[in-house]
Amino acid sequence: MAYRGNRRSRHTAQAVAAAGAAAALLAACSGAGGTASSGGGETVNVLMVNNPQMIELQKLTADHFTKETGIKVNFTVLPENDVRDKISQDFSNQAGQYDVATISNFEIPFFAKNRWLHPLDSYVAKDKAFDQGDILAPMRESLTAEDGKLYGQPFYGESSFLMYRKDVFAEKGLKMSDSPTWQQVADLAAKADGAKPGMKGICLRGQPGWGEVIAPLTTVVNTFGGTWFTKDWQARLTAPEFKKATKFYVDLVRRHGEAGAAQSGYAECLNNLAQGKVAMWYDATAAAGSLESAKSPVKDRIGYVQAPVDKTPSSGWLYTWAWGVQKASKHPDNAWKFISWASSKKYEALVGEKIGWENVPAGKRASTYGNADYRKAAAAFHEVTKRSITGADPRNPGVQPRPTIGIQFVDIPEFSDLGTKVSQEISAAIAGRQSVDQALNKSQALAEKVAKEYRGR
Repeated sequence: MAYRGNRRSRHTAQAVAAAGAAAALLAACSGAGGTASSGGGETVNVLMVNNPQMIELQKLTADHFTKETGIKVNFTVLPENDVRDKISQDFSNQAGQYDVATISNFEIPFFAKNRWLHPLDSYVAKDKAFDQGDILAPMRESLTAEDGKLYGQPFYGESSFLMYRKDVFAEKGLKMSDSPTWQQVADLAAKADGAKPGMKGICLRGQPGWGEVIAPLTTVVNTFGGTWFTKDWQARLTAPEFKKATKFYVDLVRRHGEAGAAQSGYAECLNNLAQGKVAMWYDATAAAGSLESAKSPVKDRIGYVQAPVDKTPSSGWLYTWAWGVQKASKHPDNAWKFISWASSKKYEALVGEKIGWENVPAGKRASTYGNADYRKAAAAFHEVTKRSITGADPRNPGVQPRPTIGIQFVDIPEFSDLGTKVSQEISAAIAGRQSVDQALNKSQALAEKVAKEYRGR
């Protein structure tokens, strides 16, 4: 997903202390059905999200992976919230019903800490054809736990960047930097506001959700010098830097942002830019594929530049849908063979040949960005997307040490609940129902409760 954070996009909850706690946190997602065949012999059971790239994978598997290896893949495919709930239940109980599941860099650290995942290092070491060195460094880093072991392989990845209407900027005589500051973006938004009838200067997520407004806002907080928590778990939501970043974000979207900003998320902003209602949009790199598709009304009219910054050299987020193997898997060797194929260069070439290079699950391998066919299909955005991903630093996204890995989120299971509650306060400020100071004072109290638990561990 575009990490709609990837997100409505992209994201929900789990708990570290005990398996029951993890399942309870993810219970916000309504668990859905879907039963994998337990099977025997040459089989592997895969539980995955129903994103388009995964559906394409499912269609290609029997005629290619199974035909080549003899391994039958039993797929259970569910919507994002439902699949997260089902993964949490099966992996926390170590039921072993599923060998492989789509998990993200959000879940990896605490799934690994709870010993729910099978380390992949030994498989990588033996599988030279997989070419682990070709996986982009930030992706490898985000899927490696504190124990130094690798627990996931990316299927596709994304960062965030700024998108703008090149034609509108040319008509207005506006210049966009390849690496703009947030103040430059705010100035441009003011000048582009009203450039065409009904057009606003910028679209920024304001919709409640830890994967909606919190994702882009946290990248602004990072580059403004703020953080949710210090390394020793002191909550910092009322610190000057956090306040400055939040006020900047809220003021920008209120003055020059889209109509109905408090209820606008990834999907709404995508539509606003595509329909000519806004001149700029800061969001997921995955959006470029939709904007440059053959049917897009703004194809070839969009420019793409690095995520805006203030005090840091980069500020783009990092997200990946990855494959993880359950510790209790009955078929770990088959599971690795499937992952090795699904995340391989060979599979990307297969998608390019059978479906189209613009549909390749990119954002994970350096070689993708050197492939002439992919570069042609993604000419408008592939370079800036790669720079955004490779420039992301999930362990040091700001100006001070952090207690956990993560750029647009704090990688603890409690963050899904905390981030959602804080997002409601921020959204209310965007809607004008309270001030930013009021929103952050309430949010600080919520964050301090989480911080207190971790300081006591």
